[in-house]
Amino acid sequence: MADLFSPLRLRELTLRNRIAISPMCTYSATDGIANDFHLAHYGRFGLGGAGLVMVEATATAPEGRISHGDLGLWNDAQIEPLARIARLIKAQGAAAGIQLCHAGRKAARQRPWHGNGPLGADDLSLRGETGWPLVSPSAVAFGADYETPSELGPDDLAEVIGQFTEAARRARAAGFDVVELHLAHGFLLHSFMSPVTNQRDDAFGGDFSSRHRFPLQVVAAVREVWPAGQPLFTRVSALDGVDGGRSFDDTLAFCRELKLAGVDVVDCSSGGIGGHSASTARGGGPRGYGFQVPYAERIRHEAGVASMAVGLITEPSLADEVIANGRADLVAIGRQALFDPNWPLHAQAALGRNDPAEPFGSWPEQYGWWLNGRQKIIKGLG
Repeated sequence: MADLFSPLRLRELTLRNRIAISPMCTYSATDGIANDFHLAHYGRFGLGGAGLVMVEATATAPEGRISHGDLGLWNDAQIEPLARIARLIKAQGAAAGIQLCHAGRKAARQRPWHGNGPLGADDLSLRGETGWPLVSPSAVAFGADYETPSELGPDDLAEVIGQFTEAARRARAAGFDVVELHLAHGFLLHSFMSPVTNQRDDAFGGDFSSRHRFPLQVVAAVREVWPAGQPLFTRVSALDGVDGGRSFDDTLAFCRELKLAGVDVVDCSSGGIGGHSASTARGGGPRGYGFQVPYAERIRHEAGVASMAVGLITEPSLADEVIANGRADLVAIGRQALFDPNWPLHAQAALGRNDPAEPFGSWPEQYGWWLNGRQKIIKGLG
């Protein structure tokens, strides 16, 4: 029976355990280029024992950035700084993944600690940052303080597909093992799928099949350029959680199409088309420990595709239960990993999966021999 620390084979990639570090934006790049902060930030997760370390949402185009601080893969100069990160992660025994994203109508915002609002005069004077025109399936603004986006035309759609495929090629050149396409949280590709944001009357708007056509074209194009032996992930919002939005049944049907298109794992989040508060999930329901696990469970069993569970999974016992009971194939740890970058190693100890004679044997050897020595001293103290 599988458990949290059993390996997982995906195509030709084998993960050492079922723990992934969820992609979390750090808003710390300059011109999309990763720096020493990113190297240290992601390297510590590799050292911390995760099976897969996923680099944050990385823009496929300058206008696809959430903020000026987003990572990017829209030009070749951005490859080597990310390759340093991938090499470091992989040298620690973890697999390296990267999430590709176009923010669409939610782009051109301040960094969260600068207010998370529209870019204005203060941002220009203090940081030299200004906004840019937004694009979306339809000219529908995300909110009152968001610019109304322009509707993408046929030539624009072809360009977006090219941006995703070229970003995937660069991710391959940088040495990443996994690419994840961001189809969630109200960003560009999710906006095509939701009737709340897609009001088109062409082949890419209207009924379920038409609204999901363009995201599936992007997936198919990326799968074609991504190596056949390497897995492709997608992040989805299991439901919109707003009036008139996508239902979970829509997501199940879409995930069946994703499987046919060559997607290996569906990363199961929720919401993002509309607003939410700290006490409610993006999909509109109450937040609680493991609140999105049921989405991953149903997608795994009803759509027949491997799934990754995410959302307030903080305790090793819950993560292990998710895997042991076949509710998901992977568990993604997000903010808990920021709190404790060694969460996987601590989880291994908490679940009793360590060798009692060498309790720190699974830690990096540069640490483990020190800690095993200290443990003997502590035991000798009685």
